[in-house]
Amino acid sequence: METPFGLGALPTLSRSTADRQESLRTNPDRLFARWPDARVVLLDEHARTPVVEGSGTLATRKSQDFGTEPPADAVFLGEWQGTDYWSLPGRPAGETETVEMAGSWGVVEEVPRHEGEIWVDLRGYGDLLDDTSAGLFTTAQALQAWRRQAKFCTRCGSPTEVGQLGWASKCTGCGREEYPRTDPAVICLVHDDAGVNGEHVLLARQPIWPPDRYSILAGFVEAGESLEGCVEREIREEVGVEVRDVRYLGSQPWPFPRSIMLGFTARADISARLVPAEGEIEEAFWVSREEVRAAFANSQLRNAGAVPTPIAGGTRQLVLPGNSSIARVMLAAWAGV
Repeated sequence: METPFGLGALPTLSRSTADRQESLRTNPDRLFARWPDARVVLLDEHARTPVVEGSGTLATRKSQDFGTEPPADAVFLGEWQGTDYWSLPGRPAGETETVEMAGSWGVVEEVPRHEGEIWVDLRGYGDLLDDTSAGLFTTAQALQAWRRQAKFCTRCGSPTEVGQLGWASKCTGCGREEYPRTDPAVICLVHDDAGVNGEHVLLARQPIWPPDRYSILAGFVEAGESLEGCVEREIREEVGVEVRDVRYLGSQPWPFPRSIMLGFTARADISARLVPAEGEIEEAFWVSREEVRAAFANSQLRNAGAVPTPIAGGTRQLVLPGNSSIARVMLAAWAGV
């Protein structure tokens, strides 16, 4: 008997191994005593971090390279296998060369290289990292993005200063404390009514995306709105379709700059007229399971010469979402690949 599909694999940026419990970062005496043996994850002004070239491992630094105790802007990321990990701003220690790397959509990206390391971004390279590196990088980027947006108090406008080793800010004027924010967004795989899991999935594209790239629909949760209500509203607003049987699948942090993607699936009538939202959705259409499977079979994410998969009798072409997105995991689970 066919059963409702589940998420299956863990989304790329949901992977993590480090212990990040609050009791660790609120015990500065313990952390300062362990600083000499800690490792540091660097992030440059473009939120890139060094990775050992040809590997999936972050090129962390010795903590003692930055002093005998954590600098004021150091952020504690967590502990793993007896080692504490921190994050600091940083850049390559010398002149770099620029090399080309095929990104996760087959788009060629230019990245800096220095002494056997390449400086990569999380969105384009996250799927190639090991679980520990992926979790550390995701956390470091989320906290960096939050700090850039939380330099002034939302109550009185005074400057804020960092507390709890990067996990809180305190206003220098009124004393108000704030903590890193995460903005929830839903992402929904809409399928038709055939059987339990349908035979077609609804895909769409935004005008700013690379050519032929399509994905499932997503949108931010509004104030006072339930997650399920957001799914129904977003699908209606973006393509003019009513959905039902909304079901939760799983989640993934998406620190671009501070979201978490909450994955759902739902049903819709395949015969309903699709009305793409002007300026937001360039095109939307239904794709069969076999066509999605063919796209996965043809998917060469890091081959700059890869070509899109022909679908709809050759009248359209399809490029799937990149490996760092929960959308790809959801489509793979639905397609059974």
